[in-house]
Amino acid sequence: MSGPIVVVLIFLAVVALLGVIGTVVVVLRDGRGILPREESERPWMAGNLPSVPYSLWRF
Repeated sequence: MSGPIVVVLIFLAVVALLGVIGTVVVVLRDGRGILPREESERPWMAGNLPSVPYSLWRF
C-alpha cells in the first residue's frame, strides 16, 4: 500500500524541483525580470496626445 504513495511523492518532488530549476534559469536568462527592454527612442506627441498612456508618462 505504501509503495504507490512513495512513487507519487517522489514524482511530485522531481516535478517541483524541475519547476524551481526552470524558474531560476528563466529569471537569469531574462535579466532578472527586465522585460520588455526599454526602447531607445523618445516618446512622441501629436498635439496633446502622447505615444504612451498618461499613467505611464514620466515627467
